[in-house]
Amino acid sequence: MRREYPDRPVVGVGGVVVRAGAVLLVERAAEPLKGRWTLPGGVVELGETLEAALARELQEETGLEVRVLELVEALDRITPDDAQRVRYHFVLLDYLCEPAAGEAHAGSDVAAVAWVQPEEFAAYNVPEKTRQVIERGLALYQRRVREHVS
Repeated sequence: MRREYPDRPVVGVGGVVVRAGAVLLVERAAEPLKGRWTLPGGVVELGETLEAALARELQEETGLEVRVLELVEALDRITPDDAQRVRYHFVLLDYLCEPAAGEAHAGSDVAAVAWVQPEEFAAYNVPEKTRQVIERGLALYQRRVREHVS
């Protein structure tokens, strides 16, 4: 399936990976969002579950093995070209994750990785919708921590 000018929406997964209050961001090395800092993730392959796709993509992009905890949000990312044709159309499912093994480093499709505190997002020019997903993911993570402590 083509990602650019597709015949139908492409299903993608992303991870809100939290460690000590920081979130893992990646700088995209290719379109869409080339040069932008966003959540790690990628496209679901035929026959792959959402969680398996996310674990594979995060390992490929960041070197981390993760535990996929729960769905944070499902959303559309539709990008038209100058003639208003649909250049990209992704249906994205973003999941809360925690690192299980490995050290984060730039892998496939990313130029760099960084553990970023929420107050630092402006310096990374994180897209507004991505910030909203991260904020929701952090709230879910904090709820899980409180429930585990109780």
